[in-house]
Amino acid sequence: MEERPETELISIPATPRVSTPEIQTPSGQRSPRPASKETKSSAWTPTSFISPRFLSPIGTPMKRVLINMKGYLEEVGHLTKLNPQDAWLPITESRNGNAHYAAFHNLNAGVGFQALVLPVAFAFLGWSWGILALTIAYCWQLYTLWILVQLHEAVPGKRYNRYVELAQAAFGERLGVWLALFPTVYLSAGTATALILIGGETMKLFFQIVCGPLCTSNPLTTVEWYLVFTSLCIVLSQLPNLNSIAGLSLVGAVTAITYSTMVWVLSVSQERPPTISYEPLSFPSSAAAFFSVMNALGIVAFAFRGHNLVLEIQATMPSTFKHPAHVPMWIGAKVAYFFIAMCLFPVAIGGFWAYGNLMPSGGILNALYGFHSHDIPRGLLALAFLLVVFNCLSSFQIYSMPVFDSFEAGYTSRTNRPCSIWVRSGFRVFYGFVNFFIGVALPFLSSLAGLLGGLTLPVTFAYPCFMWVLIKRPTKYSFNWYFNWILGWLGIAFSLAFSIGGIWSIVNDGLKLKFFKPN
Repeated sequence: MEERPETELISIPATPRVSTPEIQTPSGQRSPRPASKETKSSAWTPTSFISPRFLSPIGTPMKRVLINMKGYLEEVGHLTKLNPQDAWLPITESRNGNAHYAAFHNLNAGVGFQALVLPVAFAFLGWSWGILALTIAYCWQLYTLWILVQLHEAVPGKRYNRYVELAQAAFGERLGVWLALFPTVYLSAGTATALILIGGETMKLFFQIVCGPLCTSNPLTTVEWYLVFTSLCIVLSQLPNLNSIAGLSLVGAVTAITYSTMVWVLSVSQERPPTISYEPLSFPSSAAAFFSVMNALGIVAFAFRGHNLVLEIQATMPSTFKHPAHVPMWIGAKVAYFFIAMCLFPVAIGGFWAYGNLMPSGGILNALYGFHSHDIPRGLLALAFLLVVFNCLSSFQIYSMPVFDSFEAGYTSRTNRPCSIWVRSGFRVFYGFVNFFIGVALPFLSSLAGLLGGLTLPVTFAYPCFMWVLIKRPTKYSFNWYFNWILGWLGIAFSLAFSIGGIWSIVNDGLKLKFFKPN
């Protein structure tokens, strides 16, 4: 009787591959692409030949090797082509993010100083229109957030790690850059400028409260406080990549929730001013009233910022066939936006209830200090201001990261090498002081918020709807097709109207002040 060898060579018929070959980045991260339902059911997969029937005649050691290989191939699945340059850039340098990091980053990006000026918008809109506008904007931006999370790996073999990359895939190489680059960079730089304004002014108020009558006869001016805050931001900006600031994002998220709650609770617990009114502010002409309402709606739109960072945050996560990145990203985003709603709505409604149309243009924090600085314990008031400063410092980092990434991408594409520590530090120092000078030149916070909301509104409310139609290609004339086209064009129309209102408000404030002379 002839003995059967332990192993035998089995020829496997050549079959065309449909999965993308593995390309591994220098950082050692793999980002596979999940297969479609049709691919999983009918197409060849890397493990289709490793079946129990195939393994049955093979000896135990070889069987174990092939079983382990099968598990590995199922884990990495359809692999994504990655650009090796991504391993040098701040956003994609580290890919060990998770749902917790996603929640921290989204919450830090979604709640901040913009919540403090929401009652200013209510002073122009009144109760009904203010609440309606805030609710519609929240639901709208939550839908577009879901679109961006789903489109991160919409094309097999490709991860869109940045908002501009997704815009190029949807609108074309040139048009995508023209449409997305300016508003995303403007949103990052404009937010950083506004953070310098509110952070510097809050540091000044904190110093006045803590110091009291013991302050020196020559205190720092407002511009000098801007400079102090900018310097702190530059020091913190030396952290290398997006994942490395997860701790700062956690601090920013906790401080944002805490001071938002403190501000509206302290406001509603005090006696309201005797001359308070809830009627929308009146204006001498209908044109002035229209532009003011548009600026107020722009402030509401600006309250829901952060969509320019969604793809960047998701890019920090590993993605495999079994564990695609969109799952932890969406979990973290849902948790974050639950807390965002718990911050924005009480601040807007409670702040307007406490101060009505007496709300100063600086927002609820200025109103709390102006009306109740002698009624609230100094320690409690100082703590609220200090939390605002910490939150502004944390938010500055995450909003500046896309700009840092753009600077370094330009450098690495020209030199074909990663940035040195000195080059990276130089970019970040330069960016910080550019925003400082812009803040000194445009110290109109509420007006700047309206203009920012108008110019960057397509990033949050319009472009994602267009991208979904152009990339996913739903059935023409279906409900999904009509719904996204209508939302997209409404977003563009609102953007134009809100931008005009923001420009009018800035010009109006400039005519009132003529020259900015800080205290």
